[in-house]
Amino acid sequence: MKERWRAVGALAGVLFAVNLVARLIIRFGFDADDTAAADRVTLGMFVVIALTLAVVAFVWGRRRPAAEWGTDVAAAIGVALALTLFVGPLLVGKNPFGDGAGTFFAQIWLYLAATGIGVLLGYLLAVALGLDHRSQKLKRYAEMKAAKPRKPVRR
Repeated sequence: MKERWRAVGALAGVLFAVNLVARLIIRFGFDADDTAAADRVTLGMFVVIALTLAVVAFVWGRRRPAAEWGTDVAAAIGVALALTLFVGPLLVGKNPFGDGAGTFFAQIWLYLAATGIGVLLGYLLAVALGLDHRSQKLKRYAEMKAAKPRKPVRR
């Protein structure tokens, strides 16, 4: 159980670190008036987060049932989202609610969309290739049933 929470915490930490790096690049790398550059860095951040979660979903989907790893990924996303919304702005010297409610809730929806797309792509790739946990289990079952000789029936 301890290893499971360690993996969830590490994933949440990685997701938060990606956001923090993007915030620091925007803060120190560009002028405050350059919104186009900030938008490009933010888009890149969402792509990196989605790809990270796609890889995690692909790898964890091969090893464990979807219900088990799905809850772990959801917990990590929830923790990373809370850190991104409340701690991230404070670390770069901003108020989490300074830009208004619209921006605050837009961050939530964009983050959830990016993470959802990433998890979905990773898991669907594993399913399409037949490498997910369920497909492998069904494959082993079919091989086991095919390997047993049929019993003769007495009448």
